[in-house]
Amino acid sequence: MQIKPNCGSQDEIGALRMTMKEVKIPFLTVVVVVAALLPIWVLAAAKQHHQEGGEKKKLRFGSDGQFKILQVADMHYGNGKTTTCLDVFPSQFPTCSDLNTTAFVHRMIQAEKPNLIVFTGDNIYGFDAADAATSLNEAFAPAISSNIPWAAVMGNHDQESDLSREGVMKHIVGLQDTLAQVNPSDQDVIDGFGNYNLEVSGVEGSGFENKSVLNLYFLDSGDYSTVPSISGYGWIKPSQQYWFERTSAKLRKAYTSKPQAQKAPAPGLTFFHIPLPEFASFDSSNFTGVRQEGISSASVNSGFFTTMVAAGDVKAAFIGHDHLNDFCGELSGINLCYAGGFGYHAYGKAGWNRRSRVVVASLEKSEKGGWGAVKSIKTWKRLDDQHLTAIDGQVLWSKSSAGMRRKKPVGGT
Repeated sequence: MQIKPNCGSQDEIGALRMTMKEVKIPFLTVVVVVAALLPIWVLAAAKQHHQEGGEKKKLRFGSDGQFKILQVADMHYGNGKTTTCLDVFPSQFPTCSDLNTTAFVHRMIQAEKPNLIVFTGDNIYGFDAADAATSLNEAFAPAISSNIPWAAVMGNHDQESDLSREGVMKHIVGLQDTLAQVNPSDQDVIDGFGNYNLEVSGVEGSGFENKSVLNLYFLDSGDYSTVPSISGYGWIKPSQQYWFERTSAKLRKAYTSKPQAQKAPAPGLTFFHIPLPEFASFDSSNFTGVRQEGISSASVNSGFFTTMVAAGDVKAAFIGHDHLNDFCGELSGINLCYAGGFGYHAYGKAGWNRRSRVVVASLEKSEKGGWGAVKSIKTWKRLDDQHLTAIDGQVLWSKSSAGMRRKKPVGGT
């Protein structure tokens, strides 16, 4: 696959292609060269973006009636080409670095052409990042260069360099084309950083063009417990759940009101990093994918799963954290989904490909032939192999059989 960075001047890109052609550089070397130059082009574009005062892009379904999300979990980006890979075959070590992660993000964007890219935490591995801002810039460079809107939450490692959690989130919010927010503006007190929601409107020109037909919730699941008597990882706090409940109720009211008043709430999806204890409810008989390690949730149950069920709109929750798990399982009408480890500086398993999750919401056709509300949400994963092999296609939710989980061929409509 030819890598075509959507950044830099045409002269720069042309010169790079000419160099590749004349010297006959092997494909993997080309990937490394492009991945190394990408942050330089992106920083120049970001500087111009801020000088021009770029506006946030509005999310809406395309004219094909679909909205596609690319989930990237656990990049664990360090310092670029000097940061070595973990858990790959011995023959891969000499040439494997963070640039392999960058190349994988770029390949996924080119292959899937998503409407939104979502990074679900541990975007950088703070302990190995000499300068957090530089590492964040390089980690998100493929998304920025694509000019596709993107969003992010933090994991438990993002703040372990020279920026606090607040500092990391503020830096992310300042980058080009991101829709991420530090926190909601309508709630004065809320735990964490990176709690916000995004609305996805219907197709332009349809009866739903000014209505959010798909709601996306992003939450900071924290890093580690700050309560001395409780050990382990962090969790989603009551103040965050209160914000989620209020936001969900507000969106439900808008969706079930005129014009185009609907009987049920628009489907919602949540994104955060650390798994809820309920992720341990499954075994190989009732999920799609694999479970190859334990569920590293908080040692206490904060009740957020029950909060989502009670809200009535969430159809799936997408997380990272446990890199060797990539399953989706349905519980009480909500699909709980791992993405699987993406980054090459993150722990993994030699021979078990790094991977990414794709989520697609599709609209129904109205009686008059126009696009209506969301009719289904499906997902699959792609492996970082030669062919970006797609696996584990499944329907997470459908309007006609709400709550039922059915398998479906990868890439089907």
